[in-house]
Amino acid sequence: MSDFETVGKVSDFEEGVGRAVPVDGRMVAVFRKGEEWYAIDDLCPHMGASLAEGHVDPETDVVTCPWHAWRFCIHDGTWEDNPRVKVDCFEVKVVGDDVQVREKEAPSK
Repeated sequence: MSDFETVGKVSDFEEGVGRAVPVDGRMVAVFRKGEEWYAIDDLCPHMGASLAEGHVDPETDVVTCPWHAWRFCIHDGTWEDNPRVKVDCFEVKVVGDDVQVREKEAPSK
């Protein structure tokens, strides 16, 4: 995936609350914190719950899975209990009033 996809309008996203949106055939959890935007894979790797439906701690920027309390950083997808495990991250940008998302490029080795 190389192009950004429009996933909604800025007004569609509530501050501090995740929203699941489709991006290139998969569900992505988008989070708004003021003027900053973050996006990670929506599916918790444990049992597939929607991370967009989890509680976001405004001080730590960690979303807690609503099913079994697995916690992930919304900045980089790191699992808080084992930083070697991560969910995928996505780039987010706002163009006019459109929120756009694309998968981050994997670092070259």
